[in-house]
Amino acid sequence: MSMPATTLPARYYNDPEIFRREAERFFCRMWISIGRSEEIRAEGEFVLCEIAGESIIVTRTGQRVQGLYNVCRHRGTRLCRQDAGKFSGSIRCPYHGWTYALDGRLVGAPHMEEANFRRELYPLHRVQAEEWEGHIFLNLAAASQPLSTYLGDLPQKLSAWGMHELRRYKQISYQVRANWKLIVLNYNECLHCPFLHPSLNRITDYLSGINQAPQPSYIGGSMEFRDGAETMNRDGRRRRDYLPGLSQEQRRQVFYYAVYPNLLLSLHPDYVMAHRLWPEGVDLTRVVCEWYFHPEEMAKPNFHADDAVEFWDTTNREDWAICELAQKGISSRAYVPGPYSRREGLLSAFDRWIVEQERASDRDS
Repeated sequence: MSMPATTLPARYYNDPEIFRREAERFFCRMWISIGRSEEIRAEGEFVLCEIAGESIIVTRTGQRVQGLYNVCRHRGTRLCRQDAGKFSGSIRCPYHGWTYALDGRLVGAPHMEEANFRRELYPLHRVQAEEWEGHIFLNLAAASQPLSTYLGDLPQKLSAWGMHELRRYKQISYQVRANWKLIVLNYNECLHCPFLHPSLNRITDYLSGINQAPQPSYIGGSMEFRDGAETMNRDGRRRRDYLPGLSQEQRRQVFYYAVYPNLLLSLHPDYVMAHRLWPEGVDLTRVVCEWYFHPEEMAKPNFHADDAVEFWDTTNREDWAICELAQKGISSRAYVPGPYSRREGLLSAFDRWIVEQERASDRDS
């Protein structure tokens, strides 16, 4: 009989050098979920995001989303200081007035009249940017596979929820004193639910979960409702219409997916919730949680969604507290890797993915 898989050694959660390498490996070379398309609907609207210390301008030219390093090609000055806004047709450096089109082309460079100066040689450095189902993704790698290739069969699996049609109702940002991988691990099992989440455990059967086969870019599965519950809130009573594309079977389940490395999707019969993980230190992660609903529901005069937000805000805080306790325990000299149960297969798969990516990176270096 083979021995059970075990948790990772402590260094993966408390070694600053491993954290530094992971920031480069996972957040600078892979597709990262950074926000929603609705944040930049019109041409010139922009948001700033920071990925592993790099400031990126995300804007729109026509229908295309653009990612641009927030670094002037003249003397390296940060171009943009606001978290969000709208450019008036161009991007201008506040230092010496170098001006760029929204696609990054240099269109104005005062006092650079030298005959050999060529503006076309000094565009803003671009970042790969793509959209999927209303989510914006960036990839800082110089060359990488298209987002559609990276996601594999996930777009087909999740098409019924019509996430591109949904709109954000609420956003809450949390600071969690735990390594980002502990949050991913916690998200992908519910064996802790009877002990940690009494409200959640009343709504779904924690042993009903069906894990799907792990994929190169994601892991996930489903859970079934208990005793006639129809959605995830304190009483299980659905106060909104079902999302229009769901089958009868999909209406009876909740689906959870972790899209590597930083997007956690919770797909419900009447709404979708997303967590985005932003590692800020080896033991510190900012988690941005958002709730999305169908615009036709949101337009109704009796629309109500705080039941879902309050339910998950409570559940989130329960999760963050236990992740912080896990971080503290793993940092003890007494910690040694422990065995996974057979119901923790997704966690073991995630650990293998972490180690495999580390080895691949070491071979390439």
